[in-house]
Amino acid sequence: MFFNLPFVRLHLMKKTDFGFQDIFESDKPGLVRDLFGDVSSQYDLMNDVMSFGLHRLWKKHFVQKIPTRPAMKLLDVAGGTGDIAIRFLKENQALNPEVVVLDLTPEMIQKGKDKAYNSNITQGISWQCGMAEELPFEDNTFDAYTISFGLRNVTDKEKALAEAYRVLKPGCPFFCLEFSKIQGPLGFFYNAYAMKGIPLLGKLIAHNEGAYQYLSESIERFWEPEILIQKMQEAGFVHTYFEALCKGLVAIHGGWKP
Repeated sequence: MFFNLPFVRLHLMKKTDFGFQDIFESDKPGLVRDLFGDVSSQYDLMNDVMSFGLHRLWKKHFVQKIPTRPAMKLLDVAGGTGDIAIRFLKENQALNPEVVVLDLTPEMIQKGKDKAYNSNITQGISWQCGMAEELPFEDNTFDAYTISFGLRNVTDKEKALAEAYRVLKPGCPFFCLEFSKIQGPLGFFYNAYAMKGIPLLGKLIAHNEGAYQYLSESIERFWEPEILIQKMQEAGFVHTYFEALCKGLVAIHGGWKP
């Protein structure tokens, strides 16, 4: 009996989402890396413009959720240009924490390094290029894990949650800040803005309409908060919860490794 091996291989490859497209999992990391590399120079400006500056308040509230202890180690995955890491270090300097920022895109990491230097953050922070599904760290290493507006860009989200659980010390928290979905009439207007307004801003400011079309589509396809909580529980996290902000526009999801 003969098999068409290339056909069998393609048939067995898992699919994942890339905006409204379904693509092979093996293709997504490169597409995400290229996308964020292309917009890295205007990434922070676009965050300010398209959220009307609200992302700063969301991230401030998010950082304040992280339990602190002296000399703690925080892992910030999909850390982008360093917003969470820099804010955490500024607010907890007296505790001498250590933050490791991991991101898939070298250009985003360089922007983060530049921002940290310009913010006089030169101690207690390190940067690593890598994937959320394949963390290059030992088991039970970190006192907290954060991921902000990054989980929906991950290829295998369940595997990323399992990796978060693995590298956390027992008794330590996982926190995810992510876009959610607004219900009711307000949701109708937000969806119109997300699908039409944000890509237009991306075209005008970042000169990349497609990247911000993807952003809006990825929000639409991402899990509802209740589903993410279920996935966190399946990964082993306990005492899980979510907190909706701005009428449900974004949500903080938390859980602890027992």
